[in-house]
Amino acid sequence: MTVEPREPVEAAAYTDQPRKREESVCGAKSFVIDKMEVWRAYQQVKANRGSAGVDAQSIKEFEENLKGNLYKLWNRMVSGSYIPPAVRRIEIPKRDAGARPLGIPTVADRIAQTVVKRRIEPLIDPIFHNDSYGYRPGRSAHDALAQTRQRCWARDWVLDVDIKGFFDNLDHRLLMRAVRKHVRERWAVLYIERWLKAEVQMPDGSKRATTAGTPQGGVISPLLANLFLHYAFDAWVQREMPNMWFERYADDIVCHCNSLKQAHWLRNKLQQRLAQCGLQLHPQKTKIVYCRDEKRTQGHYPVIRFDFLGYEFRPRSVKRQGDRYTLGFVPAISPQAAKDIRRSLKEWGFRRKSTWTVERLAHHWNPILRGWMQYYGQFHRSKLQTVINQFDRWLAKWMASKYDRHQRSQWVLSKIARMREGNRNLFAHWQWTDRFSDHAWTRAV
Repeated sequence: MTVEPREPVEAAAYTDQPRKREESVCGAKSFVIDKMEVWRAYQQVKANRGSAGVDAQSIKEFEENLKGNLYKLWNRMVSGSYIPPAVRRIEIPKRDAGARPLGIPTVADRIAQTVVKRRIEPLIDPIFHNDSYGYRPGRSAHDALAQTRQRCWARDWVLDVDIKGFFDNLDHRLLMRAVRKHVRERWAVLYIERWLKAEVQMPDGSKRATTAGTPQGGVISPLLANLFLHYAFDAWVQREMPNMWFERYADDIVCHCNSLKQAHWLRNKLQQRLAQCGLQLHPQKTKIVYCRDEKRTQGHYPVIRFDFLGYEFRPRSVKRQGDRYTLGFVPAISPQAAKDIRRSLKEWGFRRKSTWTVERLAHHWNPILRGWMQYYGQFHRSKLQTVINQFDRWLAKWMASKYDRHQRSQWVLSKIARMREGNRNLFAHWQWTDRFSDHAWTRAV
């Protein structure tokens, strides 16, 4: 006999509260939303954590009156009276100067968005193109990268597409037309429209009305962005040029062309199409790339590399069967991502942690190291290995500072070598290599 798993006690207490009042106002409810939908949305938001919104309420503070807060949110959503609060705007510095605006909804608003997303995503996701990978169940950035690698081997040219300020300029009217086409729940359509129009609280405290775009940082924003670009790009390509290959991860797009002429033609066509949808190509960041390798060496086209999802695709020396090396067009961790890793190591301040134990150091860094290894180590791992071995230089500096052995490099090296031999699993990246880069450590100490 199969026993169904029971919900936690907290969930039962929330869904049972208050029975009499719920029954007395049931006739006044406009929409049908099960309480458990709100509970499961809360659990998902809690697991994802996140910052506080304009009300400065953290998840921990929200949980101080969890049953009451969830009931109030459910009651407002089913009655149609839920009005999203303003979205807190923060500015994240971009790699190429400027800042990337992120919108942080309140905890309650993230739960409400998750309720809607969980309800409508199973209806919308099946319509999406097979080459759309971003923020979709069962798909990942690595899937997109693997497909891009294969297609770069098959076709000589790539159009690396960059849409200028996509999330800030998304047309609400066109988006709502697509939402109404696929979403039958009237309450979900109502709240999506309200989220799009919600005010934004700027870093200086002022509030601005929203007439276009959807905030990066919102729970439902990636799904809405995918829906918009499905019609603005994916379905258009499939209809107008069915033999064109592409990979799209949210607004990051790579198109594969057979010739330079075709790539220029596609760029012009795409510029016209995006203009019809209220968008535009970034004139500098959108570029045509020649996928040069051992067999494709004709001409001297100047652009032979592009970045996609934290990886750089370019000609590299790759090992074939046996010990033979050849020139292949393959991905590896991008220079900017490598620079970010080195900056993280430098800014952490190893030498200020001289009172820490090596076990505490490993406990802090292993989740970070594993994250880098799992994401950037999928393709051409040796490139990431070179970058991540910088950790060993900082480890040597930390040990020299801890034991006050600044002038005894050999002592530090032998100490770490013994440590590694005794516990290969102490640091995550030690499992990748059979030996240390001693010369790098010597320079470090």
